Amino acid sequence: MSLKIFNTLTSQKEVFKPIAKNNVGMYVCGPTVYGDPHLGHARSSITFDIVYRYLIFLGYKVRYVRNITDVGHLEDEQNEIGEDKILKKARIEQLEPMEVAQHYTNVYRDAMRSLNIVTPSIEPNASGHIPEQIQTIQRIIENGLAYLVNDSVYFDVKAYVERYHYGELSGRVLDELQAASRNDLAGTSEKRFHADFALWKKAQPEHIMQWGSPWGKGFPGWHIECTAMSSKYLGIPFDIHGGGMDLKFPHHEAEICQSLGAFNKKPVNYWIHNNMITLNGQKMAKSKGNFITLNDLFIGNHSLLEKAFSPMVVRFYILQAHYGNTIDFSNSSLIAAESALSKMEQSFKKIDSITIETKTKSHDSLQHEISTTIQSCHEAMDDDFNTAKLIATLFEISKIINRLTESSNELTTSQQNVDKIASAIQNFWIEILGMKEEVQASNKLDEVMEAVLELRQQAKVKKNYVYSDFIREKLKNIGIQIHDTKDEKAKYTLKD
Repeated sequence: MSLKIFNTLTSQKEVFKPIAKNNVGMYVCGPTVYGDPHLGHARSSITFDIVYRYLIFLGYKVRYVRNITDVGHLEDEQNEIGEDKILKKARIEQLEPMEVAQHYTNVYRDAMRSLNIVTPSIEPNASGHIPEQIQTIQRIIENGLAYLVNDSVYFDVKAYVERYHYGELSGRVLDELQAASRNDLAGTSEKRFHADFALWKKAQPEHIMQWGSPWGKGFPGWHIECTAMSSKYLGIPFDIHGGGMDLKFPHHEAEICQSLGAFNKKPVNYWIHNNMITLNGQKMAKSKGNFITLNDLFIGNHSLLEKAFSPMVVRFYILQAHYGNTIDFSNSSLIAAESALSKMEQSFKKIDSITIETKTKSHDSLQHEISTTIQSCHEAMDDDFNTAKLIATLFEISKIINRLTESSNELTTSQQNVDKIASAIQNFWIEILGMKEEVQASNKLDEVMEAVLELRQQAKVKKNYVYSDFIREKLKNIGIQIHDTKDEKAKYTLKD
């Protein structure tokens, strides 16, 4: 089989054909770093970690770019009004905005490492690419698809639709947008049209995060960073663009507009969107206040949790569903995932207990079953990275191992079959699904860590975040992950 990907742009599965024969360029929208990462962040990161891992497994050289948004994301992202989310957090915490951004970037990266997510090839910050964003905006202006109002620059959607098709990714049409324009909110009146979006916003004097530009002091809009950074590192067009389903509109639709507006080219060939994790049927999001942080999950510090769940249980829980399907969170489903994971791991550890047939046999009854089951693993991943099917197939492999190691039936098989099973576990369980055995803490270490964490907490109370982060980084370097709790009593886990 060939790898098939569900392309959101065409709403169908397509055979994957990279632009360059053995190379793949992939860009994924990363976090806005103003708070602790939650389960929704984990789903997106795990989804594209799987895509990255499988492309590597297939032999491609992959340049994987995942951005960090540390400027330009306003409270009301749909209407582009309100305070910058990072500035608001900095004001509340009485910190420098970049101090907030750096802190939550560190927290995010620590959480991703706990989940065994491979570090992207490049992880650019929006604030570090202001010149590239300004250059891209200038190209859009030169092409007649943006206008200047009161030192702010807006993308001109009505001018755009005279040349290109609008809404091909999201399905939004101008008639709907025109109707929505009658419900404009205060602060958007300087736009010519409701669907126009900011490329550059004029900064008021009190706005700390601002840069010089040909249009005056300001800051970039939310959407332009991804066009500027993806084109810089991957060129136009590139192969795969990923992100959460909630980014299809307006963010990803705006990226298409900006790419055509600046380069007269569509940005990407394959759009992949992971679906949401919901809580009681509602999207889990910081803006809704109905989210569970990864730290909460790892230490069990949430009213909806009966206990703590390890990073690998969380990873396995997410991988049990196809990335395109919604996951509705519940404590019971996490417990079920934990039980299933434990059974799977226990069976895989039995592989060394399989009795090898020493005599030459003309036929091994298990050979065909093992080969077809392993082939089903390949087929599951080739079918739009279907981790749910893959896990179900790996359960079949675990059943084969259990049959071969049950003392009552005294079954044997060839070394070749054992090697095939071991290779399948290595390839699909460890390399592709990214599952690993987790280390448990010792009692003596608990006593030492209690003292260290008390010192760190004292530093945080005194707002000495440099020292508290120093302690966390030192511990991280020796394989100890710190998790802060709402009651200010930190906990820790060990990493491999």
